[in-house]
Amino acid sequence: MSMLSKPRSTWHLGGFDAAIAIAEKARAIDPANAEVGLILNNMRLVARARAQGNDLFKAGKFAEASIAYGEGLKHESSNPVLYCNRAACWSKLGRWAKAVEDCNEALRIQPSYTKALLRRAASYAKLERWADCVRDYEVLRKELPGDTEVAESLFHAQVALKTTRGEEVSNMKFGGEVEIVTSIEQVRAAIHSPGVTVLYFMATMNQQCAQITPSVDALCSECPSVNFLKVNVDESPMIAKAENVRVVPAFKIYKDGARVKEMICPSLHVLRYSVRHYAVSHS
Repeated sequence: MSMLSKPRSTWHLGGFDAAIAIAEKARAIDPANAEVGLILNNMRLVARARAQGNDLFKAGKFAEASIAYGEGLKHESSNPVLYCNRAACWSKLGRWAKAVEDCNEALRIQPSYTKALLRRAASYAKLERWADCVRDYEVLRKELPGDTEVAESLFHAQVALKTTRGEEVSNMKFGGEVEIVTSIEQVRAAIHSPGVTVLYFMATMNQQCAQITPSVDALCSECPSVNFLKVNVDESPMIAKAENVRVVPAFKIYKDGARVKEMICPSLHVLRYSVRHYAVSHS
């Protein structure tokens, strides 16, 4: 029935009061409709269980709150908010595997549920399931590009994952600032260091450089294992000459001392793909 579709969709997005109000309107329009009456009664039971769970959670009674949310799920087994709320209880109780299970259910019902993804990523970190943790935080990084907490959590998870694999992490750094180099010696040292190094040649007044620089900074944050260096050709013409750079923006990617890629005025897509390709192949 079309009059039931709106309260149901509002309900699953967590708008409990709004959904009940819509269902009550539907009941007023068609008081004899048994299906509307049944759904409205069910919604009230679930909303009561959720409110009770919230009160218990606020009081620090996490085990009791988890039971209350569970009661709500008996009446509405496909409600992602209740699963996510119960996952918060499991987290408070240190039951990280149970928290992951409930987040999985919430995300199965509503794949774009950011709060459930955040909760699952944090639970994976507690379980030291670093590959899963990195995967979730990478998704969150794209969804919440301005969230520094997510960026930092992703960085720490990437470091932990590499550490467990026995990989080098000393050159990994957190933050979106690309290091500026001003001497040929600095460039040579970076090029010949182990791992992946990206040299970005730019000029202050160049419009294309101005457009792509924020994206280079973002890539630096996304790929903490890659060493990003920036050369301002106006201020360091000797480096540009030594590296035979005549047009900016220009990029050179080095891997373990060997140049593997050179790009002049690349599109953002090509730049991102190339950096990620060598970063992944290195790891």
